[in-house]
Amino acid sequence: MPQYFVYILECADGSLYTGITTDVARRFVEHAENKNKKGANYTRARKPVRIAYSEEQPDRSSALKREAEIKKWPRAKKLELTQGVSSGGSV
Repeated sequence: MPQYFVYILECADGSLYTGITTDVARRFVEHAENKNKKGANYTRARKPVRIAYSEEQPDRSSALKREAEIKKWPRAKKLELTQGVSSGGSV
């Protein structure tokens, strides 16, 4: 059974993109190169520059739930996560 990862990409305009995959490095290349339109619409226009964060999840369901949770967060909390900073809340 494949392992799933939640990842955050930093884009050229400074924005953050969150997604899930079974292979973070491969997915980054797909977003960056946009060959065969495998990158997300969001990253096609904003060009990802680095993988800012990734975390392993036990299954696809858990990864999707965590992705949804992170996407609801304000930018500041996402940046704390990418920098490994905890402000006392649940990160």
